[in-house]
Order: sequence, then structure tokens, then C-alpha cells
Amino acid sequence: MTMTDLFHNPREKMILPFMGAFYDKVAQPLAWAGFRVMIGLALVYEGWPKIQAPLAQVAFVENLHFYPGWLWSPLLAVMQFVGGFAIAVGLLTRPIALANTVMLAITWWFHHSHPYGAAILTPEGLAFLKSGGQANFTPAGIAKVAVDGGSAFLVQVQEKAEMLSIIWTGGAGLYAAFGGGSWSVDRCMLKKEF
Repeated sequence: MTMTDLFHNPREKMILPFMGAFYDKVAQPLAWAGFRVMIGLALVYEGWPKIQAPLAQVAFVENLHFYPGWLWSPLLAVMQFVGGFAIAVGLLTRPIALANTVMLAITWWFHHSHPYGAAILTPEGLAFLKSGGQANFTPAGIAKVAVDGGSAFLVQVQEKAEMLSIIWTGGAGLYAAFGGGSWSVDRCMLKKEF
């Protein structure tokens, strides 16, 4: 299946054939570009703190056995921040999306193999939630945390970390495989794709 096949709707196979041109020329390219922009801007958002302190993750990346950390930490920052902008506009989409897909898959692996432990539920944190947490949680949320000491809350946080990593990995992987689409810098200005 090619990108042309992916965004082509044969009129004879449609219930509403008159919608085919709209789907081909507007709806599907708009959705493809919109999702690409969303993935790119999410990477920019996550990369911004790393760009501000490019060496802040040296110990973290070395803990994942990426040596030397002084090289990988800034590279990770640039890949997320600059790469996110490139994906958002559709510039060099496939190679940048592939690099980010690998990085996001490692992120998923990290969240899956290093779950948030009970240490995150410190007595001080629970005391805060019970006494002054009203500004940050609803009364129902505080009651849920108080019932089991925060274990169910921690499970939800863990599941969200893993699920978001899977979603972003899959999304970046789509653009690594299929490219930026018809409304991308690659296709509109460069007239070439990887």
C-alpha cells in the first residue's frame, strides 16, 4: 500500500461517492497533518526543559547505559526539541520521526521496566494530601488516596506513563513509515522525501 492508496477513496466503493474528493483533498491530508503537528509539538513541549539544561540528564542516560552521558543528554534534548519542530512542519520527517520513534520506544521500555515504586508515596506527601491537598485535588480525589495510601493512584500514574509512551511511539512510527504527507515541507517545498 502506498501513500496514494492510503489517501485515495474510489468513488465506486463509497456510500456517499460525492464525498470522495473532499476526503482525498481535504479531510485525510488535514487529519494526517494535524496529528503530525500534535506529535511534533508534544516533542517540543517535552524537549523544552531539556534544551534549557542540556546536561541535566547525563546521569539518567548513563543509567540506561548510553555512554558518554555528556553526549547523549544534549543529543536527546536536540532530538526532542528541534526534531519536534521538524516533525510538526514535516521537514525531513522520516529520519527524524524514526529517531524519535526509537527514543520513545526506549521511554516506554523505561516506564515499563522501572515502575513508580511505593517510595514515591512518602509519608510527607500523603500528609500533604490529607491536610492541604485541597488546592490540588478534589475532595473525592483526596478520599481515594486516603483509602489505600495512594496505591490505586500510583497504578493510574504508571498506566498513563506507559500508555502515553506507546501512543507517541506509534504515532512517530507512522510518520517514520509513511512520511509527512501531502501538506508537509518535504512534499510541498522540497518536492522530495527520504
